[in-house]
Amino acid sequence: MHSKKQLRGWYFYDWANSSYPLVINTAIFPIYYAAVAKTGDSDYVNLWGFSFLNSELYSYAIALSYFLVCCITPLLSGIADYSGRKKDFLRGFCMFGALCCALLSQFTSNNLAFGLVCAMGASIGFSGSLVFYNGFLPEIAPPEDQDKVSAKGFAMGYIGSSILLISILAIIMKPTLFGLPMQNMTDAQIFLTIAPYSFIAVALWWFGFANITFASLDNSPSPKKTQTSLLTAGFRELLGVWKQIQYQPQLKIFLAAFTLYSMGVQTVILMATFFGEQEIGLQSSDLITTVLIIQFIAVGGSYLFSALSARYGNVKSLSLTLCIWIGVCLGAFFISTITHYFIEAAFVGLVLGGIQSLSRSTYSKLLPATHNHASYFSFYDICEKSGVVIGMFSYGWLTGITGSMRNSIVALMIFFIAGLILLLFLPRYQSTQQSIAS
Repeated sequence: MHSKKQLRGWYFYDWANSSYPLVINTAIFPIYYAAVAKTGDSDYVNLWGFSFLNSELYSYAIALSYFLVCCITPLLSGIADYSGRKKDFLRGFCMFGALCCALLSQFTSNNLAFGLVCAMGASIGFSGSLVFYNGFLPEIAPPEDQDKVSAKGFAMGYIGSSILLISILAIIMKPTLFGLPMQNMTDAQIFLTIAPYSFIAVALWWFGFANITFASLDNSPSPKKTQTSLLTAGFRELLGVWKQIQYQPQLKIFLAAFTLYSMGVQTVILMATFFGEQEIGLQSSDLITTVLIIQFIAVGGSYLFSALSARYGNVKSLSLTLCIWIGVCLGAFFISTITHYFIEAAFVGLVLGGIQSLSRSTYSKLLPATHNHASYFSFYDICEKSGVVIGMFSYGWLTGITGSMRNSIVALMIFFIAGLILLLFLPRYQSTQQSIAS
C-alpha cells in the first residue's frame, strides 16, 4: 500500500503548477500581452520584418513551444525510466519553467521577442514536468483508485491556483488597501504596473509548493540497466513502447481520440481570454472573473465526472464531455454579450475538469503491466502537445486569414466531433475490472 505522504505530495504538484496555466496562460498574461504587444493603437505587431495580429503571433509562439516539448520529452522520459530519475527530471523542468515565469516580469513593448521566448520557456517547463508527474500516477495508486486520485489532483490544482489568482485580483482592484500609492492611476495603468509582479508570484508559488512534492516522492529504487548510453537507451525504450502500443488496439484508439479532442480543449483554454477581449470587448476585470468562474466550476466538474465514470464507465463519461464541448464551440459563434460569455464559461468549467481528469486516469488504466510509466506517459504527452500544436496553429492561421476568432472557434468543433467518433470505437472500460471488455 502506498503511503498517504506520497499521495499528498503528488497532489501538491497540481496545487503548485496549476498557477501557471491559470495566471500565465489564461488570466493575467494574455491581457498583459494584448496591452503590450501593440503598434500604437493597432493590434498588429512587427517581428523580424513580418506583420502579425498579436493574438495570431501568440498562438504561433505557443504552438512552437509545444512542438519543442514533443521533440524533447520522449527522449527524456526514456532516459528517466532507465536511470530511475523521474523526480529529478520533474524538478528540473519545474525550476526551468518557474525561472521563465519570473523573467516574464521584464517583458515590455520594446522587447517583444524576449517576452515570447520567456513565454515559450515557461510553457516548455510546465509541459515537460507533466510527463514525469503523470508517470507517477500508476505507481502511487492502484487502477481502481486512479479516477479518484486523478480527480483530486486536478481539484487541488483548481483550488490552489484560484487562491493565488484571487489574491492578485484583489491587489489589482484595491491596491490602496495593500498600501500601494496608486490613487491617481487609471485601472489600465494599475493593471500594467502590478501584472509583472504577478509573474514573479507564480514562479515562487510554483517552485515553492513543488518542494513538498519533491520531498514526498522518490526516484525509482531499481533503475533499469543498459549496456549502452542513456541517450541511446532512451531511443531504444521509446521504440520498444511504440512497438508494444501497436499490439494494444484500445490504447491506439484512445490516443488517437485524445489527440483530436486535445486540439480543441487546449486551444479554447489558451485563447479564451483573447476571444473575450477582441471579439466581445470585455474589460480585464470581466475576463479575470470569467476565469474564476471556470476554475470553481471545474472543481465540481472533476468530481462529478469521476462519479459518473464510476457508475457508467470512462468512455460514456468522456463522450458526454465531448458532446458538451461541441455545444460550447457552436455557441461561441453567437456570443454577443458578457452574459453569454459567462454562460459559456460555466459550461467550459463543467467539462474542463472532467475531461482532463478522466483522460489521465483512463489512459493509466489502459496501460499494460509495466515499469516504463514515464515512457508510456510520454506518448500521452506527445499526443496532447501535438494536439495543441495543430490546434493553436490552425486557430492562428484561420484568425489571420479571416480576421475573426469566431470562425476559428467554430472550426475547433470538427476536432471534438472526430475525437468523439473515434472514442465510440473504444470498447467500454469496466471500472470494476482491470481490463477492457467488449
